[in-house]
Amino acid sequence: MAGYEDFIDLKYKPDSHDVIASFRVKVPRWSSAKRAWGAVAAESSVGTWSPLKAMNYKNVKAVAAKVFEAKGEWIKIAYPEEHFEEGNMSQILASIAGNVFGMKAVDALRLEDIEFTKKIVKSFPGPKFGRKGIRKIFGIYDRPLMLSVAKPKVGLTTKQHVEVGRQIWEGGLDLLKDDENLSNQSFNPFEKRVKESLKVRDKIEKKTGEKKSYLINITGPTVKEMEKRAKFIKAQGGEYAMIDIITTGWASVASIREICGDLGLALHAHRAMHGAMSRVPTHGFSMECIASCARLLGVDQLHIGTANIGKLVGSAAEVIELEDEITSDLNKENKQLHCLEQDWFGIKPVFPVSSGGLHPLLVDKVMDKLGTDIMLQIGGGIHGHPSGSYAGARAMREAVEAYMAGVDLAVAAKKCKELKVALDYWGRKGTR
Repeated sequence: MAGYEDFIDLKYKPDSHDVIASFRVKVPRWSSAKRAWGAVAAESSVGTWSPLKAMNYKNVKAVAAKVFEAKGEWIKIAYPEEHFEEGNMSQILASIAGNVFGMKAVDALRLEDIEFTKKIVKSFPGPKFGRKGIRKIFGIYDRPLMLSVAKPKVGLTTKQHVEVGRQIWEGGLDLLKDDENLSNQSFNPFEKRVKESLKVRDKIEKKTGEKKSYLINITGPTVKEMEKRAKFIKAQGGEYAMIDIITTGWASVASIREICGDLGLALHAHRAMHGAMSRVPTHGFSMECIASCARLLGVDQLHIGTANIGKLVGSAAEVIELEDEITSDLNKENKQLHCLEQDWFGIKPVFPVSSGGLHPLLVDKVMDKLGTDIMLQIGGGIHGHPSGSYAGARAMREAVEAYMAGVDLAVAAKKCKELKVALDYWGRKGTR
């Protein structure tokens, strides 16, 4: 193997021991397609820009990647599973999604999906609770679980934050949630926020007779500090930790999954920063890949978007495919979206969280597309209610209950003034 083109074998048939990657390649004008394709396979496995005598070693050839399919801008590359360290997502992605994105040999490069082998899948823990386990915690099986971030997401004092929690819990939502950039700031310290919020949570549970919980962001400067925060949550009677999976990194997610697993805490994954990698369709690392990696590492819940209904970018087809990626036992190949087949070999489903610009007038549209076995995260659509957060929560709970009962929102609003106000208000305001 001397040149990049030597990493192309369009007659090769992958077997069950090959990890497959789906790439979109923009070929530079000065180059050939085969050189660009081969460069991706070479530089993401054993090759380099200069011919090497060691390329002829049988042991090196045994772990080399091969481009085995090319259709237009799209290629598929097979990597022998021996190329990777089992259970080490950082190493796996350093290969498949490493230096290749910065090469001059391609004008742009998009990694759309990865199909992992049984051996690789089995080397990861997957979710401890997953969708069924989370539902068991709440004892709720017949409707979406509902959660809300206190808004503004930073700047509130602990007292103000706790009061928002009280209102949304009492108004009928299941969970209060920290947002991605609330951690341990001076205006709302972590330990004080956890302690005071869970005290109120306990009171609301007794008052309403419903299970309530709190998604608490433990994202911190080190794994050691995040472990300390997770242990504090457990000591205070919490059920959840939340982590920003992109900004903390894959090794941190793996470590926190292990720690939370030992503590019996469910793990909520926020995808903050994903758009920096996934938004451009011709370059970067897709949300599909992020979701696959997160499922293997073992998060219990993951944000997936709103199927182009709320404020976030993401077509209905893409978000539906994303939901399938994290919930199915077997994902079939989606040729239109260039997503690969994946057998999860018993890895539990992740609970999908639909979030981003939702309000009571939109949740029926989300459930029409994503079904009802989801979590609905509503921020501004709760706290932007003209009568405040409690009224916003009441309106949202009534909207979901109406959908589940097959009742038109306008009819349901006749019996719930909070929903009536919400429909009038959001009908005028909309979402952008």
